[in-house]
Amino acid sequence: MTPLMHQGPNGAIAYEALPGSGPAIVFLGGLKSDMTGTKASFLRDWCARRARAFLRFDYTGHGASAGRFEDGTIGAWTADALSVIGAATAGPLVLVGSSMGGWIMLEVALAIPDRMAALVGIAAAPDFTEELMWEAFTEAQREALLRDGVVTLPNPYDPAGYRIGRALIEEGRTRLRLPGPIPITAPVRLLHGQRDSEVPWRTALRLAERLASEDVRVTLIKDGDHRLSREPDLALLAETISGLGA
Repeated sequence: MTPLMHQGPNGAIAYEALPGSGPAIVFLGGLKSDMTGTKASFLRDWCARRARAFLRFDYTGHGASAGRFEDGTIGAWTADALSVIGAATAGPLVLVGSSMGGWIMLEVALAIPDRMAALVGIAAAPDFTEELMWEAFTEAQREALLRDGVVTLPNPYDPAGYRIGRALIEEGRTRLRLPGPIPITAPVRLLHGQRDSEVPWRTALRLAERLASEDVRVTLIKDGDHRLSREPDLALLAETISGLGA
């Protein structure tokens, strides 16, 4: 796949958009993931078979897009999402957010609420910069981040680790969603594996409680991991989207 390029507010954004019927499905990937991942590719093919409008893209600092990963923030990546959504889609949207993409999903829905047909979170990780990073950092890691502006964290998906920028943590604090109500009224579906070793599955229950929408359902997959990329997980994702009737 050769992606198209869109000039966004933070640099060039690589994306693929399929024309088709709506509401368009928009996939929002996780931290350090790109649009060639299993779930993004599955949804692309699923939409193509149904002549369904679809959008996937790489945040700046990710995949084929411009920029450095360590310069990114939740706000910057939300701005990326809003920019490419505005350029490549029209009408109602179904946002599908995976891990960090689940937080971006909330930010996009709050920014353009009139376009929300539904939201689907896959191991959604709102507030992870504070709860799963800063609060879990050792004192040495905190000191390194504050002193150097970046800290390298070990990660099971990358032997070189993830270079986390100070801006990601500090800007993230301005966007924390779980402490208070979240005024999203569209239907929401949250899928979460109970063997997720990265984002606690109870995050899905906390998020459901905070959402203003009355049409919120949480599905827990007892043997599911963080990625939820096995064939049964992907089938559940397709079933969930189909069941929304959007």
